[in-house]
Amino acid sequence: MPIVTIQQSPRSVELKRELVEKVTNAFVEVYQLPPEAIQIFFAETSHENWAKGGVLASDRE
Repeated sequence: MPIVTIQQSPRSVELKRELVEKVTNAFVEVYQLPPEAIQIFFAETSHENWAKGGVLASDRE
């Protein structure tokens, strides 16, 4: 049973629904598993809690 964790900044529920469908379909196609076997977790971090290149994402906005 695959477990996928997606780490990202907050996104809308609509975008997450679309991504979940596409990621699940990829596992179904490649691994030949039923959709019910795929678990996906979102770990969302606000922009003030992550940085890239030494700069907080909140300072890049």
